[in-house]
Amino acid sequence: MRSAANIGEPCESVAMQIPNATFIVTGASSGLGLAVSRYLVGQHARVVALDLRQDRSEFDDDRILCIRADITRSDDIAAALREATQKFRLIHGLINCAGILYAEKLISKDGAVFDLENFKRCLDVNLVGTFDMVRQTSVAMMDNPPNSDGERGIIINTASIAASDGQIGQSAYAASKAAIVGMTLPLARELSEYGIRVMTVSPGVFDTPMFSSVKEHQRKALEQQSLFPSRLGKPSEFAALIAHTIENPMLNGEVIRLDAGLRM
Repeated sequence: MRSAANIGEPCESVAMQIPNATFIVTGASSGLGLAVSRYLVGQHARVVALDLRQDRSEFDDDRILCIRADITRSDDIAAALREATQKFRLIHGLINCAGILYAEKLISKDGAVFDLENFKRCLDVNLVGTFDMVRQTSVAMMDNPPNSDGERGIIINTASIAASDGQIGQSAYAASKAAIVGMTLPLARELSEYGIRVMTVSPGVFDTPMFSSVKEHQRKALEQQSLFPSRLGKPSEFAALIAHTIENPMLNGEVIRLDAGLRM
């Protein structure tokens, strides 16, 4: 019996390879971004680690370039890209993990109305910052030498299950993440001309510093709502999905929920 690999035309690997490729990771000093950075370096990639705080103690490897950058400042992004290309020359991927979790009711119990500046701040970091990273990094990828499949780069954004399952008090956060979901396909369609894929991952509740403010009884309740496994996600599991998405060229223009079946 012939194996699947021998059926039809000969198989040729056209997938993007993680080893020796260069990836920019935002929010790289903690949580999901830190896990992704560590995972990619463990697979022999080069990583440009962007974060508001530049903590080199998190990384002990010459394949990581740590840059302090505020993704809400276009000049910071442009400067980071210049430094990254000076060191590593080519940028093959962008993984946007930077974001803030903000909760505030439209009208509080004491009658206070949602502070509009807080709404703007949440969108500025989660949405506008993400888009600006995509905008500037995609330009840097366009002239990359294509692989045998014509691929030049990949962009992976981070949304949240709050994009569709937003809770009371999450109007700003849910709006910012829903917009990331909404721009996934249009960006993929546009950048396909240049051989750049665009994907989004929507994680559920993960054991990260962002989730540390949640009270223990709320944490337990969320764990029980997950179908299986009934626990918080591990950042390493998020990183593993990012790696698979990078290496699977058929993943494009799609949003993947990573939530153990949790529906809030």
